[in-house]
Amino acid sequence: MTHMETLSLASLPDDVDALKAMVLESTQVLHDRDAELHALSLMVEKLKHQLAVLRRSKFGSSSEGLEQLELLIEAVETERAEVRQRAGVASSPEEKTQPKRKALPDHLPREDVVHEPAPDCEYCGKPMRMLGEDVREELEYLPGRFVVRRHVRPKLSCRDCGNIAQGPMPSMPIERGKPGPALLAHVLVSKYADHLPLYRQAQIYEREGVEIDRSTMADWVGCSAVLLDPLVEAVGRHVFEAEAIFTDDTPVPVLDPGRGRTKTGRFWAYVHDGRAHGSNAPPAAYYRYAPDRKGKRPQDHLKGYSGFLHADGYAGYEALYGDRIREVACMAHVRRKLFDIATSTGSPIATEALQRIAELYAIEKDIRGSPPERRVAARQARAKPLFEDLQGWFEDKLTALPGKSALAEAIRYAISRMKRMGPYLENGICELDNNVAERSVKGMALGRKNYMFVGSDKGGERAAAIYSLIETAKLNSVNPQAWLTDVLARIADHPINKIGDLLPWNFKPIS
Repeated sequence: MTHMETLSLASLPDDVDALKAMVLESTQVLHDRDAELHALSLMVEKLKHQLAVLRRSKFGSSSEGLEQLELLIEAVETERAEVRQRAGVASSPEEKTQPKRKALPDHLPREDVVHEPAPDCEYCGKPMRMLGEDVREELEYLPGRFVVRRHVRPKLSCRDCGNIAQGPMPSMPIERGKPGPALLAHVLVSKYADHLPLYRQAQIYEREGVEIDRSTMADWVGCSAVLLDPLVEAVGRHVFEAEAIFTDDTPVPVLDPGRGRTKTGRFWAYVHDGRAHGSNAPPAAYYRYAPDRKGKRPQDHLKGYSGFLHADGYAGYEALYGDRIREVACMAHVRRKLFDIATSTGSPIATEALQRIAELYAIEKDIRGSPPERRVAARQARAKPLFEDLQGWFEDKLTALPGKSALAEAIRYAISRMKRMGPYLENGICELDNNVAERSVKGMALGRKNYMFVGSDKGGERAAAIYSLIETAKLNSVNPQAWLTDVLARIADHPINKIGDLLPWNFKPIS
């Protein structure tokens, strides 16, 4: 049991020594947390000072250097907010220097949401009269514009028995800054789907007459990540329940302030998508971040998984394959190498290989969406003869090629990978390639051009979590902004044992 869990008298041990040990452990955890928060706060102030110096400098640093500092501050502030949210504590003394929340701008339109209590007294049944009202304002974002939403709670009293009644105020996902759920969703989607760093979002909002400090938005992102953790875990469980999944990874630069440069981390994608074989199970994408590409990373991610794994030829997967996990190699990787040679040299052998591979893909197009048994029957009757003939053809052509040529290398690769494609011919839930996973990391690759890098390893973990939610929403043809708005409005009060009700495929947008 951790210090974050709720203790009950029944759960406490009767043994005095055990109780003392628990107190010591809790004290150490609190000490470590306070030390972490203190260190993060000191780092924020140091980086802000460095940024101010660079901005004041006549010649300054390069714009990329300023960008790095902006993003590093953003990463540390978000990390600090997440640590604080997980610990359930308020701001530390070091954070009191942060800008205080300003009044919501007068020029923004106001929209009232009235939470009326029952008009009649719950005790005597007589009509209630107006006594007053409480109002809470929150900043909200509707498509293309800001508004201030006023939550009005009329206070009614009963003349006869003196009872006073007032409708409940809806919970807020985050107190600081009074952001509405749609504004939080917009910040998250802008950062992780549209790849806009928080300081750029702050600049955009300022042009609309709304000043939101970057540190405030970093606080929102960190707190939102903690709130959404149960959904991320639910997506991961759903993905690894599949009989066949797809995986791929992509590099991401990560700031490494200790060395004054960036290092290379990895995002790993695991995708459950059975629509090609007519499955009704919702598709989902689950991402994990790791600070390197060591084989122990996917081995750890998949330690509880059993089924088919569509993957590239990365050696780190080898330790996984056996009775529990069966490899399904990727024809798209084979085709890609041959395509590059055919394009650059016009090789007749590479061109013919592409034509033969195209015949296999034509069969897949015909059976897409069919049930597994029909797909297996079609592959055995139509694809297997072509597949085996292609294998023999490759082996025959290889004998006539210079051993060190690019074409010979591509054909050797093709022969080695085709030996590991057997499950595709034998199982209707398997695919000819791993394109499902490759598509799932394209957005990250495009995003790197905008955000350049993530600010820390913890920032990478947070990004992977939010990517899991946004990409899963997209796979289910759900608008991430609308869905996250609904989730953030409800999740604080939602029963944890019914978290599945909030997953994207259960979202019903209001028409």
